[in-house]
Amino acid sequence: MNFTLNRRQALIGLGMASAAASLGMPARAASKRNLAVLTLASHAPGFIAFERGYFKDAGLDIELKFFEAAQPMAVAIASGDAEFGVTAMSGGLISLAQKNAVKVVGGALTEQKGIVGAVILASNKAYEAGLTSPDKLAGKSFGITTAGSSFHFMAHKIAQANNIKLSDIQLRPLQKLGAIVGALSTGQIDAWAIQANVANKMIREGAAKQIGLVADYAPNYQVTTAFTSTKNASENRELTTSFISAYAKAVDDYNAAFVDKTASADEQDALAKLVHKYVEKDSPFEVAKQNLIEGAMRINQGLALSLGSCIEQLDWFKSEGMVKDDVSKEQLFDTSYVKTI
Repeated sequence: MNFTLNRRQALIGLGMASAAASLGMPARAASKRNLAVLTLASHAPGFIAFERGYFKDAGLDIELKFFEAAQPMAVAIASGDAEFGVTAMSGGLISLAQKNAVKVVGGALTEQKGIVGAVILASNKAYEAGLTSPDKLAGKSFGITTAGSSFHFMAHKIAQANNIKLSDIQLRPLQKLGAIVGALSTGQIDAWAIQANVANKMIREGAAKQIGLVADYAPNYQVTTAFTSTKNASENRELTTSFISAYAKAVDDYNAAFVDKTASADEQDALAKLVHKYVEKDSPFEVAKQNLIEGAMRINQGLALSLGSCIEQLDWFKSEGMVKDDVSKEQLFDTSYVKTI
């Protein structure tokens, strides 16, 4: 089975996203809000805010809606199937922002030197054949969910830093995280880059080998952003501010427990148990907890937005022809809610 990315495949996901903006689907009732999430450790603040009642304290009746990739989350916001999302700035999200459907209102996960961040993995088969470092990726296959995903951008940054043409790396769009895990584990693809909680589990189980860290090639990369509908951002400031406030409170809990490690052992244990309900549920708690601690990544305090990194990503999407050249940063970002850094 051949998953090699071509131009037609690259545009399919973006076209679907653009189409969703014009569906005119009714928004959910104001009393019930959906937060779009992935079952990754980077989404832990959402789980914490939900479990600890921070959303309720802010006057929000939030439900968690689970997805398996970033692009469908943007479509859900545009269609009204979800109110808020925290995930990567995908090509689909940018196209929807140009159609006045969604708006980035904050930043979340950030690659930071000295913190593990996303791990670059090689399949056992590829590693044994010589793929022992990222500078050997030319001619190898690299897993992504969809064209224009964070995985696509990470492949670009890794290639750029190692003087490899991105076209010399075979990008394989597999749509779902689980499908990429399976493909790497069985040697159907050669490489991938993924958050440490997933990477460490694969390494521990002997399913892949670590060959590098994304932070070495993309320091200060704003991996995920917080976004909502353009209508919420422009017309419902109280709702949007309440969400950001509740989520930011949970970010403080997460960073203190797992990144800065300033929280007590009891607090760290309590938060790990809470997150374990959603992340790495099939692993024993102590294993999942250690994985969570070892793989923790910085989430911006107050959901501050690394605007420079986001604009770099926007420019890259344009250069690759995945979004229109006339998309402006004003269409994509509403910087009135959080601090920009």
